[in-house]
Amino acid sequence: MKKVLVLLLFSILILSSCTVQEADVPQQGETLEWFIPDGMRADPYLFNIYEWAENGELPNIKRMMEMGSYGYSIPTFPSHTPTNFATLLTGSYPEVHGVADGPMHVEGYSLQKPSLAGFSSSSRNIPAAWSLFEDEGKNVVLLSVPGSTPPELEKGTTIRGRWGGWGADFHSLIFETYSKEQRQTLARGSRLFFLGYELTRFITPDTASDWILNQPYSGQPLDLTLDIHGQTVYAKVIDTTKDFIVNYDTVVFSLDEKTVVAQLKQGEWSDWIPATFIWNDQQVSSNVKFQVIKLDADGFFRIRAVVDNLNEFITQPPEASDELKEAIGPMVDFVDNFPPQLIYYPEDKQTFIDEADMSLQWHRDAVDAVHEQFAPDIFIHDIYTPNQMLTSRWWLGYIDNASTRYDEVSPEEREELWAQVKAMYKELDAIIGESLDHMDENTVLVLSSDHGATPLNMWVRLNNVFAQHGWLSYSFDEETGEQIIDWERSQVAYLKMDNIYVNPDGLGPEWTRGSGEEYEALRDEVIDVLNNLTSPSGEKVVVAAVKWEKVTSFLDLPPSRVGDIVVANAPGYGWNEELTQDGAIFEVPLKTGYKQAILANDTPAMWTPFIIVGPGVKKGYQIPEPIHHVDQLPTILSIMNSSIPSTVQGRVLDEIIE
Repeated sequence: MKKVLVLLLFSILILSSCTVQEADVPQQGETLEWFIPDGMRADPYLFNIYEWAENGELPNIKRMMEMGSYGYSIPTFPSHTPTNFATLLTGSYPEVHGVADGPMHVEGYSLQKPSLAGFSSSSRNIPAAWSLFEDEGKNVVLLSVPGSTPPELEKGTTIRGRWGGWGADFHSLIFETYSKEQRQTLARGSRLFFLGYELTRFITPDTASDWILNQPYSGQPLDLTLDIHGQTVYAKVIDTTKDFIVNYDTVVFSLDEKTVVAQLKQGEWSDWIPATFIWNDQQVSSNVKFQVIKLDADGFFRIRAVVDNLNEFITQPPEASDELKEAIGPMVDFVDNFPPQLIYYPEDKQTFIDEADMSLQWHRDAVDAVHEQFAPDIFIHDIYTPNQMLTSRWWLGYIDNASTRYDEVSPEEREELWAQVKAMYKELDAIIGESLDHMDENTVLVLSSDHGATPLNMWVRLNNVFAQHGWLSYSFDEETGEQIIDWERSQVAYLKMDNIYVNPDGLGPEWTRGSGEEYEALRDEVIDVLNNLTSPSGEKVVVAAVKWEKVTSFLDLPPSRVGDIVVANAPGYGWNEELTQDGAIFEVPLKTGYKQAILANDTPAMWTPFIIVGPGVKKGYQIPEPIHHVDQLPTILSIMNSSIPSTVQGRVLDEIIE
């Protein structure tokens, strides 16, 4: 009997020991959902999203605040998308991950076009978070994440990484009545990233088409032929008013000059229309949706063609496209484009709002669809629409009192603009709600962003400055107004987003870094000119002009991927690469928001949210001081009990761990 009691007591002790041991083992995250909306400004002064949440405007962000820890995060220079996505997803600064800019130039290549693309995964020097997780056997899904293409996942799913130079990446277009003046006004601003194909296309109507429209209209129709990535669409601008005067009011669309697929008045949208685009001599099944942005009685037209951003050549594996499209329909990834096109006419604003709503709805639906279709362990998700709104023409300059345009609207108009901006934030909150619905006790959920946005009061055309000093040789295309730089005869030039190239012996045909006394003298002279550059109101516009040898110490940048001088602008000012025929240095732009080449530490408008929920994370804890973007990944890896690579430069936020 004693032996039985001893054995029983021994068993109880062992079980108790195991229970205590298991209780002492900290719970860890097994799955991760990381939502990184591009350009989601959050700061304690104006875009105080935590206050909005407490007031009931952002209920799902409020839930995250109660469930986890939250605060603000500071981007790294030059404070824009490719650099900061790389920073967030590697936990390192550009000096290590290598993505110093979007367009990057290296020695031995022409400055006419970038030799490295910051949005491409191939430009990053070290693995991103998704590779680390896949190496652990996790099933990873990436949706619209900059730097994720060409795809690096071997077994996971990559869905349209933005602008990585990979796949059949089709962009939405605008077609407008040809005007030489307007074409020259846009100049290179009509082209994707100022260098690619035209995002706004100027066309002249034909009045001699054989296409007969079998419905009543008055007068002479204007016939249009629209080329949308190889899909020919025929359109007629017609007058249906029957008022016996020229009064164009309708655009009719057809794919075959027989069957009408859409008939629209100003402001109206079509349904999705099946289309076949061409990419690398291959036919790509897709869809297109039309809107008549503007149609004047005299026949002036401005037509939006929104294309379906999803196809089998932009996802890996290819079948992921059909699976998503079957679940939630054609993809509207984001509104407008870069450079922005929906800023030139008052009617563009409503088109922007409509298109933004489509993109936000699609991304909200995508959260549930991705979970249902792919069951990810790791889901990293981006949407570009917040950036597009805050850097567009219509909002930031009139709601942020740091803008010189703040008083150009009445308090009532400002209230309406705020309502529109907050409506966008509420849609982001709805996307977060979908993610919360898919959480369990082992999920880590993170909300962050790459950068905020500050008001843009003035363009500073640095190349006009250099031309006035005789350092830049150039001409203009007589038809398009686009600049043509003579690189061999030019000694100094600014190129996006923060680089100035200097060589007294010329910048072409291939750029090489200068040296010697003449080089140093010219570089010092350029820096002196920059430091003495003041706006019409007397403000200094340059806050830092750093020689390439010192960019690692001062800006955490890789010296081999920057110009001879890296220049940072004061908030309110933005560098503009475009030369103008009038040679003006300062210009009030149409767009009212900006983020590039700003030192973010002391500029709260550039800050972003950081909220993290998961096992072992303090609940309802506000981080007292802003963190840095490099701190996010090591913290996530620590909570996931994943190894932290030696390349990580950020710290684990121990203060948020229970």
